[in-house]
Amino acid sequence: MPFESIDSAVGLPGPNECKPYPTSLVAVTQPAETSPAPDGVRRVVIAEDEALIRMDLAEMLEEEGYDVVGQAGDGQKAIELARDLRPDLVILDVKMPVLDGIAAAETIAGERIAPVVILTAFSQRDLVARARDAGAMAYLVKPFQRGDLVPAIEMAVSRYAEIAVLEREVSDLQESLATRKSVDRAKGALQEALGLSETDAFRWIQKTAMDLRLSMKQVADGVVEHGVAGLGEGAADASPDGPS
Repeated sequence: MPFESIDSAVGLPGPNECKPYPTSLVAVTQPAETSPAPDGVRRVVIAEDEALIRMDLAEMLEEEGYDVVGQAGDGQKAIELARDLRPDLVILDVKMPVLDGIAAAETIAGERIAPVVILTAFSQRDLVARARDAGAMAYLVKPFQRGDLVPAIEMAVSRYAEIAVLEREVSDLQESLATRKSVDRAKGALQEALGLSETDAFRWIQKTAMDLRLSMKQVADGVVEHGVAGLGEGAADASPDGPS
């Protein structure tokens, strides 16, 4: 194998629109503990315009237990393969024809297809910041050894999974806060319009949501925007304790 150890690091955040993410680069020292793919084998797409290096990289990955499901010689083909194959990881060289690895990483990361590891030559270290902003989870400086590859991959996959969880939590929290604010406003409107207690107003929203098969936020927003009558004839006469 024509790879020798020079350096490797991880810690690159996701695409710009999803900041804030961690921005520090962390040296790879050991594989992260991650959950295996459903069949126990991670599926990888690699893109490298130098055929010999690409073949060596594919062989190295397969010897380490990864399944190389696609290979490309340019960034555009890498994007197409990633979209079609939905791999667990994409490894991209920086310098490639048609579309370079950083531009390809930005698209793959932006579409939330898979974590990306960027391959860069020692003289291209100034491109690491661009790779980070494009959404790469890790980078490896060529030439590198087999021992550098697995820790970078596993750390990239681990960080990608952590970020996905954080994004879901933030989304859920934002939705929860938005729902609570809408319901609070609607409760006030119902108390004034129907003479209900705060508890009964909440139960009114809850029951109406179930009757109309809507979310509580949709019902609350409807009450605030259109009043009780705006939800329909049945909802306007609904009682928190009455029949559907």
